Amino acid sequence: MFLSKLDAGTLTDRQLTNLLFRGLEDDGERGDCIFVAGSNKAVQYRLPKAVQLYNEGRAGKILFSGGVTWPGNDFSEAIMLKNEALTLGVPEENILVEDQSLHTKENVLASLLTLDRAFYLHKINRLLIVTSTYHMRRMHLTLKTYMPPWIRYTLCPVKDNNTNEDNWFLSDIGRKRVETEVQKLIYYIKLGVLIDENVEV
Repeated sequence: MFLSKLDAGTLTDRQLTNLLFRGLEDDGERGDCIFVAGSNKAVQYRLPKAVQLYNEGRAGKILFSGGVTWPGNDFSEAIMLKNEALTLGVPEENILVEDQSLHTKENVLASLLTLDRAFYLHKINRLLIVTSTYHMRRMHLTLKTYMPPWIRYTLCPVKDNNTNEDNWFLSDIGRKRVETEVQKLIYYIKLGVLIDENVEV
């Protein structure tokens, strides 16, 4: 069913699980760059996955995207990710930074210039996408909406403690995240901000 036809408030737990978590597995392909969306916990959860992909030779560059500076931190999401990646042995010349974006859509839009300067957009064939598992559907649709249509995506979702396919419904924080994410996703599609997609729910 197309996402635009769904009503977030009437979906069962199984439908919410299918909508956010199913069909988003890593296909094992190599790409031109690893694209990491920032968050307040990105250093803890998303960075290790990005560095793992880099060390496996899946891509030769990592782009950290995120301009939010969270309370208690001195640097934006992207700069914090870069600084920690350097300590983990990723060479600075292989790190790209976009530190202006404030949300998912801006992660993609603001990264266009960074990617074009590093590769030229017309030469990019595939990006490896790293974000939290529950956020991956929206990130993927945002990329498909605003990135050039010839770019393909390998999805590399990252688990956190509370919001995974097998446990989101066991805690208040997990349930709130999933329900809020589905509401945002459907709202943005109906508004025309994101392209519609046919998903088996």
